[in-house]
Amino acid sequence: MSAAEIRRRYLFLLVLRWFPVGLIVPVLVLLPLERGLTVAEIGLAAAMQGVVVLVLELPTGGLSDSWGRRPVLLVGSCVALGATALFVVADSLALFAASYLLQGIYRALDSGPLESWYVDSALAADPSVRLDRGLSAGGTALGLGIAGGALVTGGLVAWVEVPGVPTLVLPVLLILVVQLCGLLAIVLLVHEPPHPAGRRRFLGSVREVPRVVGEGVRLVRASRVLVCLLLVEAFWGFGVVTYETLMPVRLAEQLGDRSTAAVLTGPANSVAWLVSAAGAALVPLLTARIGTAVTGLVLCLVQGAAVGAMGLLAGPAGVLAGFLAAYLVHGAANPVHMTLLHEQVSGAHRTTVVSMNSMLFQAFAALGMVVLTGLVTGASTGTAMLVGGLVMAAAAPLYLPARARRRQQVAV
Repeated sequence: MSAAEIRRRYLFLLVLRWFPVGLIVPVLVLLPLERGLTVAEIGLAAAMQGVVVLVLELPTGGLSDSWGRRPVLLVGSCVALGATALFVVADSLALFAASYLLQGIYRALDSGPLESWYVDSALAADPSVRLDRGLSAGGTALGLGIAGGALVTGGLVAWVEVPGVPTLVLPVLLILVVQLCGLLAIVLLVHEPPHPAGRRRFLGSVREVPRVVGEGVRLVRASRVLVCLLLVEAFWGFGVVTYETLMPVRLAEQLGDRSTAAVLTGPANSVAWLVSAAGAALVPLLTARIGTAVTGLVLCLVQGAAVGAMGLLAGPAGVLAGFLAAYLVHGAANPVHMTLLHEQVSGAHRTTVVSMNSMLFQAFAALGMVVLTGLVTGASTGTAMLVGGLVMAAAAPLYLPARARRRQQVAV
């Protein structure tokens, strides 16, 4: 199988993975509210997902490296189907919490194996393949998938009626169909070479997880480049709260009306993911001109400036311009960062290191949520956004060790 064919399969699987996310976002809070939960109860149920992901992130990354990408993807897809099916029928806090718990298990299992499969398979087919092109195309597919799903849900809720089926349930039923297609696609499209130790048995692979995780941690500790790249992810996680959570608050302040801000936020989010897809598509042009590490450095600075602009610029137009600029950089920054990360690890520990990256992001996003929302209360939304932007920009020099390592490799 050629590197081009592997890339096509990867992009198709990514669309199937992220299209359901776009479908669920518009009704994620509305459906539980319609079934009697309060906003506080929804937050409590949703917190279950975050806790589970944080606990299982590293072990499932190690499991992917020891057992294989394909079986972990298959198990994760089955868990996702269970989580969505439960969400369809849930009518109490306990059932919604159980759905979120399963969703957390799925998110942990899904964190890294598909991308690791693509990188390992593409490098095996062509050791000279440019990973940034495939990963940037993946970022474009992700953005288009989420934006497309959100638009489809809007159409379903507005124009489609099925007798006996509540309107808000229709997108969730479509998610089940798409997830089933995704499961079948993994069965048909994801193939791995035989494991060096022979047939991969589940229990034996589970026993290998602590060793694989330990080796991954030691690998990171021994590499200045990896430590710096993981710190970039931590800084990014802290600041991402500004445009993912605080933007509607800032927009409402500028408009002087929360209802109008809510009306504008939905379309703005859809446009933002389209802009994010465009940002990812620009990555190969940038990296070919100035290099991957320098591109990452520049994007950190631009993203910090965009977030700071959301806090400093007056008027709703200024807030929305900064918001879209932040998502443009968001789409470009991720494939650049992941390209540099994958270059530092081999297939034996690839998903473990990717899981460390994701775990740091989530931990510092939680910290950013506490600190920055506290600043909103204690100072102002603009101040919180300015602080978040400064933290994101401060990560820029952490790409310099990766640049130095690349120069050394070219010299050799």
